[in-house]
Amino acid sequence: MAILFCIPKTGSKSVGLVQTFFFRDPFVLDENLSVELSSPSSSRYKSVEDLGPPQLAAEKVLKQYLTEFMSTRLGVRRESNILSASSRVADDGRVYYQVEVNIKSYASNNELAVMPQDRIQRLEWDRRYLSVLGVENNRLYELRLQSPENMFTEEEKDLREVMDSFRVLKAMD
Repeated sequence: MAILFCIPKTGSKSVGLVQTFFFRDPFVLDENLSVELSSPSSSRYKSVEDLGPPQLAAEKVLKQYLTEFMSTRLGVRRESNILSASSRVADDGRVYYQVEVNIKSYASNNELAVMPQDRIQRLEWDRRYLSVLGVENNRLYELRLQSPENMFTEEEKDLREVMDSFRVLKAMD
């Protein structure tokens, strides 16, 4: 397995499962970067286009995010939007999909209240999620970037630079 991308200088690396690499900004904990890999035993991707057109891939990415953010807490609600879905051919000749979504989470600070007027939901968080999807070695690689929506404009140039630098490389036997 080989992956190539620029990492922000402030990131600290965490290694979880073998299939995930994770970097978090130690100063803004809502900013992070990870790379997810599909299972080698259950994936036979030849190209990112095996996912369908970019919009369909974006719907799958959004569905995966929402599944990961499911909550068992009462009174939690998520609002989500696909902001963009596109494809690009990088300098390595491979097609990559880029997906941008926004997810807002609302929660009540009194979820067990009997009266609806006592269960007021407030914005808990509002985040921008950026993904780059690429295929190599019959596996799907997904670069994931997360930023609080209120900081996105300030961080956008750096985030886009990381996205544009993402490449998957053929593994050497």
